[in-house]
Amino acid sequence: MNVFTFIIALVGMVFGFITWWIKLGIAKSRGNDDTGKRRHRRQRRGGDSRDLEQLTAMADSLGERIGVLESILDAEVPNWREQHERAG
Repeated sequence: MNVFTFIIALVGMVFGFITWWIKLGIAKSRGNDDTGKRRHRRQRRGGDSRDLEQLTAMADSLGERIGVLESILDAEVPNWREQHERAG
């Protein structure tokens, strides 16, 4: 019975080691997938550039609005800049 227990334990350890080795190999192959990483970086960069373009357009639009508001204030309240600087 002692030899039979030893053989079962040995087979169990071998199967456990083989399972661990296969899982480790799969995990490494997924981690080293350069094409997937490059594709993800490209998609992220594409999204970042689109976001940057949208923010730039918004900043330009806000700059134009501020210019319009300042021209209206200049026409309506000629000394508004001096009054604002003294108050602030």
